[in-house]
Amino acid sequence: MIGLETQVECHSGSEYGEYPREFIWQGQHLEVVEVLQRWRTPDGKRFRLLAADRQVYELTYVELSQVWLVSSV
Repeated sequence: MIGLETQVECHSGSEYGEYPREFIWQGQHLEVVEVLQRWRTPDGKRFRLLAADRQVYELTYVELSQVWLVSSV
């Protein structure tokens, strides 16, 4: 798994982390404009998204360690 640990504000309805709303990238709070893709891996939930800075990022929620990872795509 590649990515930097980050903080994520997410929508949680029937389960934790249904989709991300905001995250921190290089000290900057970025709003999620659109979730482009979501899928599950053995490690947890993954999201490819478009952020307010018009860049595409990938967020991973690692369920075992309960941490979020972010990488620029």
